[in-house]
Amino acid sequence: MSMKETIERAENHLLHTYNRYPIVFDHADGVRLYDADGKEYLDFCAGIAVYALGYGNKKYEKTLTDQIGKITHISNYYYSEPLAEAAEALTNAAGLSKVFFTNSGAEAVEGAVKAARKYAYNKDGKCDHEIIAMEHSFHGRTFGALSVTGNAHYREPFEPMIGNVRFAKFNDYDSVEKLVSDKTCAIIMETVQGEGGIYPADKEFITKIRKLCDERDILLILDEIQCGMGRCGSMFAFMQYGIKPDIMTTAKAVGCGVPVGAFLVNDKVAASSLVPGDHGTTYGGNPLACTAVATVFKLFEEEKILDNVNKVAPYLEKRLQELVASYDFLVGERGLGLMRGIVFDTGKKSPGDVVKAALSNGLVLITAGSDVIRFLPPLIISEAEVDEMIDKLVTAITE
Repeated sequence: MSMKETIERAENHLLHTYNRYPIVFDHADGVRLYDADGKEYLDFCAGIAVYALGYGNKKYEKTLTDQIGKITHISNYYYSEPLAEAAEALTNAAGLSKVFFTNSGAEAVEGAVKAARKYAYNKDGKCDHEIIAMEHSFHGRTFGALSVTGNAHYREPFEPMIGNVRFAKFNDYDSVEKLVSDKTCAIIMETVQGEGGIYPADKEFITKIRKLCDERDILLILDEIQCGMGRCGSMFAFMQYGIKPDIMTTAKAVGCGVPVGAFLVNDKVAASSLVPGDHGTTYGGNPLACTAVATVFKLFEEEKILDNVNKVAPYLEKRLQELVASYDFLVGERGLGLMRGIVFDTGKKSPGDVVKAALSNGLVLITAGSDVIRFLPPLIISEAEVDEMIDKLVTAITE
């Protein structure tokens, strides 16, 4: 079947909620994708920060294949060895106490919000607690996650959202402090904003937020779904700030291709929030997903993934800064680790147009917000592949 036939077949039956590019990807290897016609693409998207280990990791694939031959699902009425192994690996890596496995990042945010509200309810028995979220944030498209997403464009067609959510300015402590009241039960934010334009939290900002939460017994929820799992140079981005969240969400690279997410809580929240009957999932924590999680943590250590991130990230930053200095329509570069973005003057050139041209030139990139191209390569990327990406991107810009 040709790519055109496959696309037409899909469009005949899929609900049109994505403006997909007219490409049918067929297989992948390492940091490269191949379409149904055999064309090769250098991938600097990684399935939106999912494929940290790259494509076709043989140890990862064999472990999953072996588990499929045993059992893939049993429900949460029972235990499995992969569940225990994944829970131990993830809580140890994050330095938090307990974990609840979900199927996605949005579901992880849903659970985190529920845990925060239940914690507050257990303190005073009231149901009017407020959550402070950040403008330009993105936490997912389910109702709870959308309610704390700081972009009215995403929320308005589906209102009313869940109530008592107020929005502050990211990296503006005063704007947060002004919203705090006796009803505030949680502050939620991405440690590095992704969809909103690749904005890392300022150290002073996140440190002050942590202190405020400690003083007022407010729970700090950090969304590490895109910026976590080694992408920013530490296993989770918050570790670079010398603070810890009370609740953390993760997904994407935690399964490296198998759909899985999780939210984690510290001792305080674990002791006084969700109890049996408060939250659940049919597929969350199934043996196949948990095998993926446990295997990912083993391979991160065996293959020294963090070492590679910290080696290649400064080189990527340098090459992007050189690129910005070469063109008047590029006005900045920012990010953390291998989560980076270049900022466009959209009055002079559209990042969306450049992404399309790059795709035609065999380079996979995505935008963030309205004026940024973001770079989220597999964490096994090399400096030589960074150079290749820059060459392809320059060709796309020229076109």
